[in-house]
Parts: sequence; structure tokens; C-alpha cells
Amino acid sequence: MKFVDGSMIAIDTIAVENEVADNMYQRSELDYLIYNAPLEYADLILNGDPETYLKTITEYKPLDN
Repeated sequence: MKFVDGSMIAIDTIAVENEVADNMYQRSELDYLIYNAPLEYADLILNGDPETYLKTITEYKPLDN
């Protein structure tokens, strides 16, 4: 991300996924944000609570045996 004043910040998205995503659904949600809403993703990571967001937005349903 590059700010108006020329300063930049980089987010290691793989490290974020490894830290906060517990399953493929949560990783998929983060991937969606990275590619479709990068500003919202950056805001979530820098200012929000990504773990709570992922638990709220994704639903994990294991397959029945």
C-alpha cells in the first residue's frame, strides 16, 4: 500500500493467514479480501480484529462420515 505522502507498507499475507485462519474457509475469505477489497483487508489487519471477523463471517461445517 502506498500512501499519498509516498510512504509504503507491505503486509505479509501468508503470515497473516498462518496466524489467524483456522481452516480453508477462513483462508478463502482472506484471499477474497486480498484480491477484491485490498483496502478493507489492510484496514482489517492493521486496525481490526481479523480473528473475530473470520469467526463471524465464515461458517465451518465438517463433512459427515
